[in-house]
Amino acid sequence: MTVLFGTETGNSAAVARTLAERLGERGFDVQLADMADFKPKQLGEAQDLLIVASTYGDGDPPQPAVSFFEFLEGRKAPRLEGSRYAVLALGDSTYEQFCAAGRRLDERLAGLGAESLLPRVDCDVDYEDAASNWIDALLEKLGPDADAGQAQPVSGPAQYDGPGPAAPAGSHDKRNPFRARVLENIVLTGRGSSKEVRHVELSLEGSGLRHEPGDALGLLPRNDPALVQALLDQAGVPRDAAVALKGRDLAIGQALTAELDIVNVTPRFLEQWARLAESEQLKDLSQPANAHERAAFSHTHHIIDVMRKYPVKGVDAAALIAALRPLQPRLYSIASSAAALPGEVHLTIAKVDYELFGEPRQGVMSGFVAGHGRPDAEIPVYVQPSLHFRLPADDAPILMIGAGTGVAPYRAFLQEREARGAAGRSWLFFGERRFRTDFLYQTEWQGWLKDGVLDRMDVAFSRDAAHGAEKTYVWHRLQERGYEVYDWLEQGAHVYVCGDAAQMAPDVHRTLAEIVVRHGGRDIDDAHAYLRDMQQAHRYQRDVY
Repeated sequence: MTVLFGTETGNSAAVARTLAERLGERGFDVQLADMADFKPKQLGEAQDLLIVASTYGDGDPPQPAVSFFEFLEGRKAPRLEGSRYAVLALGDSTYEQFCAAGRRLDERLAGLGAESLLPRVDCDVDYEDAASNWIDALLEKLGPDADAGQAQPVSGPAQYDGPGPAAPAGSHDKRNPFRARVLENIVLTGRGSSKEVRHVELSLEGSGLRHEPGDALGLLPRNDPALVQALLDQAGVPRDAAVALKGRDLAIGQALTAELDIVNVTPRFLEQWARLAESEQLKDLSQPANAHERAAFSHTHHIIDVMRKYPVKGVDAAALIAALRPLQPRLYSIASSAAALPGEVHLTIAKVDYELFGEPRQGVMSGFVAGHGRPDAEIPVYVQPSLHFRLPADDAPILMIGAGTGVAPYRAFLQEREARGAAGRSWLFFGERRFRTDFLYQTEWQGWLKDGVLDRMDVAFSRDAAHGAEKTYVWHRLQERGYEVYDWLEQGAHVYVCGDAAQMAPDVHRTLAEIVVRHGGRDIDDAHAYLRDMQQAHRYQRDVY
């Protein structure tokens, strides 16, 4: 059995690991592999291919799995007659291209002649029950134990050779978070800044949690009490109305505060509210053929907006609960090193503020941290290990590119390297809006430059440009230093990109390719192949969102 996963945040890896363990218990010989590390020639040798794949953004494969997708969908992919496969797809139903990566794999494997063991299952963000049912159905389909009483070793957690730990460290996880005490919560941005960025320090004392540079911390949010009350008032449901949720009886006010997503308009909510409001427009939006219109509507409305636009009074509490999906954790890059600061973890959190339908809105978690994350308050947390954002050996040079809060993991990188006395050179490219108000951790970078922990730093502040002048972004600094950047790449530097996935990361990637063309004497196709080779060697790693 070959169990493959394609993951961005680790969810698919966790499901694949569970599947591999269950198969091993039944006596199957299992190879567990990350698509990022799976060699193309192995594909044709796979007898049974079991895949768990996440979708990144609106329809793309996870970034570490891009090369696998390119090979599988390319002309060199082998015919797979005689092979069997099954696909579990993870995604977010608020996107138009829901679970598109898994769908692409399913269609391509069938097109190459492989036999489907089970129909593909598409999972929303609350994937756990659906994934468990899929594993159960798969095991039943595969039949009795391969070799009862003589289970073969699983090429899983102990044998997996990919980057990063195979499983979360410590006994606390998403289902059993640790209540971390807030030690510090300060605003990093200066007076007059157009945004609010906070530095948050949490205590992990007594948790048993371990983290490495590049890992993320999952925070379990609570909804804004004012929004909870607005939903209850709009639905005409008393706050103390009893509901059943996950086998527990609790008041609906408590369920809406800590258990359920009351912001995102999902197909589940639209379908339920269309019935309650007897709205033909909402029924039309719920149809599979109208995915594009539904996605556009969902991205410009919150649940409260739909309830106000299509009012229903005296809603049954159970019916309201049935329309909502579970509230999901938020992941933040860890901005500290456990080697330098044992027993605590630091985060860099930008508060999300915007206006919708004439009302101020805020991000669920960032708003909670800003309003309620006072010292000694407790926030439920767990460590989400990173599979594809890891420091190299101490003597390898690192080139770090980040904008805004994307600089957070690099603070952890340099703390770690300083604590270990690493000899490898380091170069930071940092971009923000204004030098005076938005230079996050300025004194720390300057201190590391002085001490030689950081060798070089280039900054770009987009809104400091003179009136009428072109704005300067981080990729402009890369262009200006192109010769030196290429020299670092040729000397084995590891490149890291962290920040905005929509604009910054694609612009940086394009710029890196242009640098390879200009200073490496290659054409653009060879330049992209050069960067793909770096990715496959784990020398080009991205953490974008």
